[in-house]
Amino acid sequence: MNYPKFRKSAELFGVICGGLLITMPAIPQAVAQESTPKINPCPRIFYEEPHNNQVVVPQGCPPNALTQRLAAQGLLPVPATPSQVPATPSQEQTNLGVGGETPQPGVRVPRPSSGDQTQQSSPGAVSTEQPPRQTPSATIALANGTVNIKLVNDTATNVTFQVIGDTAPRSLAGKSDVTLQGLKAPVTVTFEREDGGQLIVTPQASSEPGNLNVTFNEATNAAQGRSAMRIEPNGSVFLN
Repeated sequence: MNYPKFRKSAELFGVICGGLLITMPAIPQAVAQESTPKINPCPRIFYEEPHNNQVVVPQGCPPNALTQRLAAQGLLPVPATPSQVPATPSQEQTNLGVGGETPQPGVRVPRPSSGDQTQQSSPGAVSTEQPPRQTPSATIALANGTVNIKLVNDTATNVTFQVIGDTAPRSLAGKSDVTLQGLKAPVTVTFEREDGGQLIVTPQASSEPGNLNVTFNEATNAAQGRSAMRIEPNGSVFLN
């Protein structure tokens, strides 16, 4: 009888099957690990137009043209130094290309429309346009942060004026004057002719510190008209 040989064959077959059962669960796991996509935080699209000049790259990525420009203007943290990240995307980043590689997209900056000086940005957007700085119409030396304003109405009609947050609207008759004392800077004064005309407003610092003379004259066109004056804490006087 061949019972001993048959028994040994059965035992060998059982060992082989048991080994297969042990190793089979590891195979799908290894396949799953190999199939996990590699995420590229700095895709090539950040460095191609139009994104090169419209999208701020995430921190840790080589700065593109927009990121460098905004950092130079003080609108963003200074980008990483060349010792921290390469100056250009690596070959591996370039080979990964684009299409879902980055979990957090960069910040897109809308292009300014023609003639606009400022941009109203959507949440997260960064505006690259800055409004032009206005030149002061006059500069005075304040007295302990206060100013006395003498309003002189050289027109033939009444002028209504008001110190915002301090006085109610008041009327100043033509060819007369009034002095507003002890106004704390910053201070804003509005004024308008009661006949609806335009005013030429001329501020001039007095020889005495903390005093400002403001003269009203009739304007010949709307472009000359002014309706408000603001005095800043540094003594700069602006007209609007």
